[in-house]
Formats: sequence, structure tokens, C-alpha cells
Amino acid sequence: MIREDELTSGPRLTPRLDVAAVGSASQLAGMRAEWNSLLDASNAGPFNAWEWLYPWCRRIAPEVRPLVLTARDRLGTLVGLLPLGLEHRWVNGMRVRRLGFLGETHVGSDYLDVVARKGREAEVARAFFNVLQGLRDEWDVLDLTDLREGSTTLGVAREVFGDVRVSERYVCPYETLVPGEPFDAFLKRTGRRDNYLRRRKWLEKQDGYRIERTDAPGQLAGPMTDFFRLHALRWSSDGGSQGIKGAGVEAFHRDATQWLAERGRLRMYTMKVGGQAVASVYGILHGQTFVYFQSGYDPAWRNRSVGLVLVGETFKDAIEMGLTEYDFLRGTETYKSDWVTKQRQTVSLRAHGAGFAGEWFTRSEEWARQTRNAVKGVLSDELVEKVRRFRRRKAAVD
Repeated sequence: MIREDELTSGPRLTPRLDVAAVGSASQLAGMRAEWNSLLDASNAGPFNAWEWLYPWCRRIAPEVRPLVLTARDRLGTLVGLLPLGLEHRWVNGMRVRRLGFLGETHVGSDYLDVVARKGREAEVARAFFNVLQGLRDEWDVLDLTDLREGSTTLGVAREVFGDVRVSERYVCPYETLVPGEPFDAFLKRTGRRDNYLRRRKWLEKQDGYRIERTDAPGQLAGPMTDFFRLHALRWSSDGGSQGIKGAGVEAFHRDATQWLAERGRLRMYTMKVGGQAVASVYGILHGQTFVYFQSGYDPAWRNRSVGLVLVGETFKDAIEMGLTEYDFLRGTETYKSDWVTKQRQTVSLRAHGAGFAGEWFTRSEEWARQTRNAVKGVLSDELVEKVRRFRRRKAAVD
């Protein structure tokens, strides 16, 4: 097992950086200010934030032990973080020690990565990977999931570890915004102008129609309750949501939204008609980007396009705030392509430790994948979808 004292009792010296580790949730709790300062000085994505990863450790994966590598310069200034967690899995009778990103499961975290001060990404990643390379007897699999394609981390990992496996993960649609551009000009570029304006005009004539934007940490209880209800309603006919599933995930989001709001990084949008919430969007601000995280709506209002209108309002708001990008994150659903024209890819990186267990882990995954594909090959598409829905409903009950 990798021990915290292997790194912290005597920091590993690189030519310019000292690498150490934070190995407990209690230590992680005290890093918020320093972590935020580094994130703000980096190009790292929104889900590398302390406000996202700390509640993940508390609410989602308490069995995963944090192993957050830190890199400091000679003055002691934090210049890099690698937010890892260590878990033990039993795979076909063999124990596997797996290192992965904090935040990697259950909550849809895209663009996970090394967090480093701008311009020092390669240097910091190399320092971290050189330490992990020297400790290859202490771990079996290093799984870094949902990196942005083209991340500096990928090239450095190949350089240090040699044989690494990189595989595609998700397509993330997005759009570049033009600050100061009239919203109507943006609408014309999307091809959604007429439908959006027609639907909004009808809604504006309804009694009690309004859109509420909430970003204050003390005012989130109501909007979050509306969001969870509407999100569940949206996915109820499909067997339940895969994005927000279970009390633990809801508790995570209540924590994360509170802390993101304290940082001025949250935007909750709620559409109400006649005093009743009918649509909701959960958004995150990160630098100059609006991140569309999740949404929900009442299916009884589907034919009135309440989801379309509310998404349009988030674009309008983002443009008025002077933001330069709108990111829909993972998934190529049709409603996203109605609004944006660009895509980026996320990828996963895997390296094996010194022993056989890592190879065994990968082979077992491949065997399981082949079995699933073989079963799918003899089932009709309709039956496959029914099985998926059954599994979603069962998971929701469990």
C-alpha cells in the first residue's frame, strides 16, 4: 500500500519541485483556500475544484482513500495538485490496488486532470509521475479518466511510464460565444430562433410566468428541491436518471452547490408558471465558461418546450455576462446540437504497476466487455433497451 508518510515525511525532490501527499479527508478539508488559489491560476477544468472533490470524498466514495499529490516550489508555494484516490478491488479472486481521480464516478465529472499553474503543466505532471513511477510496486493500476483530449498530461505520462493505454470516453458539445453580441444575432446562428421566440412568447402570456436565477448560498434549498423533483420527473419514463441517482448523490450536490455558490460559481435557473416550477437548469461558472451541468422539466409541459426556452435563457444570460464559451459537457443529445456546433473529446489513460495484478485487471475488463457485446449481439435493440430500463429502475429502488 502507498503510505502517506512515504511522501510527506521526506518530500521527493525534483530539480525544482517538492512532491508530498495529503492522505486523509480531514487534511483535504483544510486545503480549500490554497486549492482555490491554485485552480484560479490554472487552466484546469471546473470539476477539479475543491468544492467538487471534497464533498465527493465525503458523500460518494468514503471507501476511497484520498491520495492528493502536491507540488511546491522552493518557497513553499503550491504550484500543482494531482487529486487521486486509492481503492482496493477484488477482480476474479485477485486484489487490485487502483489509483484514480477523485470525482471520477457517479457525478459526471468531465475534464479531470493535473491542476498546475499556467505554463507549468508539463513540469508538474512530470514531477508527479516520476514519484509514482518510483513507487510502482505500491500500486497496480493508475486510471486517469475523462481527461480533455490534447491534455499535456497524456504526453508526459507516455514519456514517464512508456506503455500507457489511451481510450476515448465522451464527446462534449460546446459553443464559442461573442461577448457583446446581440442575443438575437446568436439565435439566428443556431437555427432555433423562431421556435424559441414563439414558445417564449406563449409562456410569457401565462399567469405567474417567471424565470428565477439563484446564485446566493443561503437561498438554494428551494431551487435544489425543485431541481431534484423535475430531474426525476424528466427521466421517470426511462427508468430513472443515471446522472443523479440516490440519496448520497443528492447530498453531494447539496454540499457542492452550497460551496460553489460561496465562490460565486453557481447558477440555478428555475422556470415557474402559476407558482409551480416546471423546468430547471443547474449551471456552473468557470472562468469565462458557462457549464451546463444538468436539467429537469415536468413532462406535462413538454409540448410547451419549457426546457428549450429555459436553455435559451441560460445562453442569453451567459452572453450578457460577457462569457466566451458555453459547454454542454458529455453527451450528444439532439437538444444540444440545436444550440451548438462544436465538439471536444475526453479520454482515459491507464498505466500498470510493477506486478501482474494490473494486467489481470485490464484483461478481466476486456473479457467482461466481450461477454456483454456477445449478449447484445443476439438480443434485439428493443430488448436491450428494456433490459437497460429494468436495471435503472432496480438501481433506483435499491
